[in-house]
Amino acid sequence: MCRAARADIVAAMFSVRIHGRGGQGVVTAAELLSAAAFLDGAHAQAFPSFGSERTGAPVVAFCRIDDRRIRVREPIVAPDALIIQDPTLLHQVDVFGGLLAGGFVLVNSTRPATELGISGIGNVITVPATELARKHLGRPLPNAALLGAFAAATRRVTLASIETAIGARFAAKPAAANVAAARAAYELIGAPAHA
Repeated sequence: MCRAARADIVAAMFSVRIHGRGGQGVVTAAELLSAAAFLDGAHAQAFPSFGSERTGAPVVAFCRIDDRRIRVREPIVAPDALIIQDPTLLHQVDVFGGLLAGGFVLVNSTRPATELGISGIGNVITVPATELARKHLGRPLPNAALLGAFAAATRRVTLASIETAIGARFAAKPAAANVAAARAAYELIGAPAHA
């Protein structure tokens, strides 16, 4: 879909930092978000940063979305949005470091921001992504659900492009399950019907 046809998607560089643990699909989430932005007619890049590749170790991935070619290649230190796939990182790692004023924060949790001790930090939205993943995939992989929530909350990408990116990445059965989780989160956040 060309950008001209998507006037509701705001132009200009938008930076996303994704925090999680190895095995949760953090790197895949950044790649899918980048692919979705590209499908929507934007320029995008995604890359990871991690020390240990073992399951359960903290992992960070980055995604930039812009209407122009992206030349910068360093890690994102001042994100417009954060996606936090594992809430146990909230008070263990400086996940909020550099978050721009008014930035979006999506947290994989069934608990509200006040109970998590993070109220007043950006525009916090909690999403029961693990529960949605268990329901639709049968596994606790929150990345697709969080991408659906991201599309609804920020309108930087369309749900249709998230679904297409998922379909291109996975075989038919896991793709359908991941798309269902993304749709459920999108609907939970309550994006406009036209997006």
